[in-house]
Amino acid sequence: MGIYLVMKGDRVEIVIDAGDGTPRTYEITATRAGRRVEVATRRGFVEVSELTRSGTAVRTARFMSSRILALVEHPADESG
Repeated sequence: MGIYLVMKGDRVEIVIDAGDGTPRTYEITATRAGRRVEVATRRGFVEVSELTRSGTAVRTARFMSSRILALVEHPADESG
């Protein structure tokens, strides 16, 4: 099991094989101050969640590990 934390403004992009020959892309972003994105791998699934400061999930996406083509963490732009 692995857990990775991504801070506010960061986003995680997940590309999956949906079975129809065309990859689908999903994106989870830490949208507000104090929120973070957590990526967890558990029992053949990858779960990506946007969490509040207290750890409450705002939204969650679960994908079968065997269907994931790419999982890319994009850091926030630190110039702003």
